[in-house]
Amino acid sequence: MPDRKLAYILKDQKPVVLALHDTVEQACRCMWERRVGSVLVTDEHQRLRGIFTGRDAVRMVAQGSDPSKTPLSEAMTPDPVTLKPQSRAIDALRAMNEGGFRHLPVLDNGRIWGVVSRGDFSGVEIDRLEEEIHLAECIW
Repeated sequence: MPDRKLAYILKDQKPVVLALHDTVEQACRCMWERRVGSVLVTDEHQRLRGIFTGRDAVRMVAQGSDPSKTPLSEAMTPDPVTLKPQSRAIDALRAMNEGGFRHLPVLDNGRIWGVVSRGDFSGVEIDRLEEEIHLAECIW
């Protein structure tokens, strides 16, 4: 089970994708309606330019930005770390842990496959990551 591929986890996923000019308010509404924690942000050529998550929404509101007027281009995390669908689940967990983020876009030759989040992984995969972290702490 720890060697599951991301393609398997993303099977039949339809991620929320919005444009750079769409607003924070639109993104939050989509996230709420679809019960997801992130929105992928693309340019006019459907290329991934960023990811918008609940953390970004909180930051924007805390800064006093108007969600109905703030475009995603100003609120998103630009150029997020991505992995390919053939990548292993444990590799995605490692990347999220090392980068301090909870959502990771999956792309293949620029084509969006979806987004994985920590909740998409099995206990076995999470246990393996925790063992690796513990081992690294013991070594260092």
